[in-house]
Amino acid sequence: MEVVSVKVDKKIKERMQRLSKVNWSETIRDAIRNRLDEEEMKERHLDLKEVQEASRIADSIRKPSPPGWDSTVEIRKWRDARKK
Repeated sequence: MEVVSVKVDKKIKERMQRLSKVNWSETIRDAIRNRLDEEEMKERHLDLKEVQEASRIADSIRKPSPPGWDSTVEIRKWRDARKK
C-alpha cells in the first residue's frame, strides 16, 4: 500500500483524537474511493443517483431461479436450437 499524507488543522486533529476508536485511515480511504467513483462517473457522463436507482430497480425485479434449474443446460439448449 502507498502512503499519502493529509494535513488537517489543529482543531480537527484534536477532535479526531477524542474519537480514537475511529479508524481514521480507513475513513479517509473510503472517502477517497467514493470521490474517485463520483469523478469517474462524471467523466463517463453518468449520474451516481441514477445508477443507484437503476441498480435498485434491477434488484427489485430480479427473480430467483426455480429449484433444479441449471443455467448451463438452458444455454446449451438455446445454442443447439440455433444450429438447426
